Amino acid sequence: MNAKPAVVAPAGTGPMPTSPTRAAGPQVRLGLRENRLQFSLLVVVNIAVGGLVGLERTTVPLIGTETFGLTGNLALFSFIVAFGLTKALTNLAAGALTARFRRKRLLLTGWLIGAPVPFVLAWAPSWGWIVAANVLLGLNQGLTWSMTVNMKIDLVGPARRGLATGLNEAAGYTAVGVTALVTGYLATGYGLRPVPELVGIVFVVAGLALTLVVRDTAAHVALELGRHTEPLPTGEDTAWAAVFARTSWRNRSLRGASQAGLVNNLNDGLTWGVFPLLFTDHGLGLAAVGLIKGLYPVLWGIGQIPAGHLADRLGRKPLVVTGMLVQSGGLLLALALPDSPLLAGILSATALGLGTALVYPALIASVSDHAHPAWRANALGTYRFWRDIGYAAGALIAGVLADALGLDATVIAAAVLTAASGLLAARWITDHAKPGPHAPGPQGPRPTAETGVPA
Repeated sequence: MNAKPAVVAPAGTGPMPTSPTRAAGPQVRLGLRENRLQFSLLVVVNIAVGGLVGLERTTVPLIGTETFGLTGNLALFSFIVAFGLTKALTNLAAGALTARFRRKRLLLTGWLIGAPVPFVLAWAPSWGWIVAANVLLGLNQGLTWSMTVNMKIDLVGPARRGLATGLNEAAGYTAVGVTALVTGYLATGYGLRPVPELVGIVFVVAGLALTLVVRDTAAHVALELGRHTEPLPTGEDTAWAAVFARTSWRNRSLRGASQAGLVNNLNDGLTWGVFPLLFTDHGLGLAAVGLIKGLYPVLWGIGQIPAGHLADRLGRKPLVVTGMLVQSGGLLLALALPDSPLLAGILSATALGLGTALVYPALIASVSDHAHPAWRANALGTYRFWRDIGYAAGALIAGVLADALGLDATVIAAAVLTAASGLLAARWITDHAKPGPHAPGPQGPRPTAETGVPA
């Protein structure tokens, strides 16, 4: 009689019990309904995660110009560069970290690192302190956002990963948008500092408290891994350097996803810095700018619930290509109605939000589809590295072009780059057969995506 092959934990699953049922009891099951309480708690945690970064969307560029007197756009956007680089590098390290530490411990660490951020934003004596706060914020977001989506995907199993990712991103980015809107209105009544930034204290306290309540998901990862039947291809190198090269360039589909993720977040980083300046230059007040800056991530967030479901049903590539082209049009809409800047801003934010909603869960799912579980966590860490380098790239491009050519030319350049990225995604990304909940396997449903997808 053939012996059952030993189960080897892939990178990124963390320390796991040798027997999921014996270590955590027979109640360990995969599925959204079966784990609805823990899943719901993690949704609320990610609302707090998104809210913390949402503090900066409306006010910080204006704090740079009005409070600290910055005149160069490159210097002004340095806080986004600091955030993007730190978050990207944290994403790259996430696979190695989750191989050594449990998800819950990393989630708690992220919250402790981010705790000073609201206070620094509220009372920083110089711009350098704002930049330093964004280093902490990048570390916070890289750990907390990654772990919340990791844990949700651990809980639901392979059949609903697109939906789980969509729900996670919906919670986080809706919170980003609502917080941007709230801080805009607070800044109108109370000034740019400190009242708008102190909203962040609520997010930090809530995130820390709920993290202490949530249970770790190592047993769920072990349960799913025990069911996985797909062998590792002979000779496939799972070392970190090999996975980085494969995800960045050597695999066409992974290359297509990585470049699309980078350009997607380049748009976000660029509009993060440019839009408050662009629309205040066109005569809009802080409340109107807050509405524009809030609408974009709210639609981005809410739209990911149906987009995640569609990614599971229709495939990843159609959503990625369509979403990038819609974003390109959305950037041009910001300049389309110079005599009606509020309407232009609302139309632009709507298109950007809906386009990004289509792209975000589909890209994560696409990377998961094309990576074996033995190296999938590092593949996703590499993808997320390139995706969040987009924040820094967007801020750098915005700073250089805005100083040289003006804000309008910067937005047009981003639109052209985004359309080109969509066309590259159409050329490079290949969809597998449609994933679904009933894919057969000898020991249960066969996973089609990562046991721990960082978002």
